[in-house]
Order: sequence, then structure tokens, then C-alpha cells
Amino acid sequence: MSFNISGKLHKKFDIESKTANFQTREFVIQTQEQYPQFVKFQLVQDRCGAIDAYQDGELINVFFDLRGREWQEKYFTNLQAWKIEKAADQASAPAGDSLVSSSEQFASSSENFDDLPF
Repeated sequence: MSFNISGKLHKKFDIESKTANFQTREFVIQTQEQYPQFVKFQLVQDRCGAIDAYQDGELINVFFDLRGREWQEKYFTNLQAWKIEKAADQASAPAGDSLVSSSEQFASSSENFDDLPF
């Protein structure tokens, strides 16, 4: 599942080497809504440097996948970021944050859902 969200970069963490061949890096954004949320994302492998170009406080868009797994009868959920880009100005951005699935992003605006066949 692919999603995207925008917010202000709150904190970047250092790269962590999990094994000799696997590294991760986490970062947190603060959403820009009535009740701001602090959302943590993870970058893996060659994407760990994707957050380097951004400074704390900068508005960014984060594209991510929702990942889940089971380990020893415990369940874990992770937001795995795969693309980060600078957000548009706040003045031109729509009010509030939105979490939009990729299938909703590409829905045609010309579709008329009020047109019933009967």
C-alpha cells in the first residue's frame, strides 16, 4: 500500500547498521492540522540519505508504504518511506493534512458519482 502525507520535519536520527548488509534511518514529521501528530518513518538501505537534504522545520511530502509483520506472536507495523520531496508553500497547500492512498490519487475528477443508472 502506498500513501503520502505532508508535514514539518521534526527530527532526523542517525543511520543504524542492523547487520553488515542492512541499515536503517528514522525521522519524524509533525502534521499541520488542528491536533498535530508526530509520525515516525523509516528509510532503509540506499534510501537512508534521502532525508539529508532537508532541515528541521522544513515542510516536506513523504511517500511511504505501510508494512506489517509478525515475530514470535507479536505484531509490528512500520511506515517505510521511499520518497521525500519539498512541500509546496503553506499558502498554496490545501487546509489540513491528508493521507491519500495511491488508488484515490489517480481517481478521475471527471467521474460523476451522483449519476445513478436508474
